[in-house]
Amino acid sequence: MGKLVVTEYISMDGVFEEPGRWSFPFFSDDAGEFKDKELAASDAQLLGRLTYEGFAKAWPTMEGTGDFGVKMNTMPKYLVSTTVDHGDWGPTTVIKDKVPEEVAKLKEKYTGDILVAGSGKLVETLIEHDLVDEYRFMVHPIFVGSGKRLFHEGQPKKVLKLIDTKVLTSGITILFYAPAAGK
Repeated sequence: MGKLVVTEYISMDGVFEEPGRWSFPFFSDDAGEFKDKELAASDAQLLGRLTYEGFAKAWPTMEGTGDFGVKMNTMPKYLVSTTVDHGDWGPTTVIKDKVPEEVAKLKEKYTGDILVAGSGKLVETLIEHDLVDEYRFMVHPIFVGSGKRLFHEGQPKKVLKLIDTKVLTSGITILFYAPAAGK
């Protein structure tokens, strides 16, 4: 059974929107190694429309990405959207409705990780339906000041259990969490 992993770049003040605008100064060899291993352990990506469209615009034309870029462009992708009928970035399947049920089927289909990056609205749905198996927050040592936050006021309480931490040479701290059982 596959594990659904939410993996996010987050600023100290909780912003996850447009990390390309603020995260690059903190990218390091060990950050690249972490992302390489994370992708290598994954069988598929599950993305909301906005994140999918951003990735689909950037990845196919990005040069010098090696095996990482090849896998990003060729691995199965699942696009969750009520407004898009098809995806044109590598093998893409569109999920239009019954998202919790379809995601549960994906977890049964794959043995490796299913990665969810960005995709704030989708992440909310996954959390609401207890479908997330692990969270990986790459907390960057920067206050962005404004932008969309991953977690917002009004979300239901969810208790998590810290399962690991990793501090990178650039100051990024990766926090690994799993849902806390029975909380």
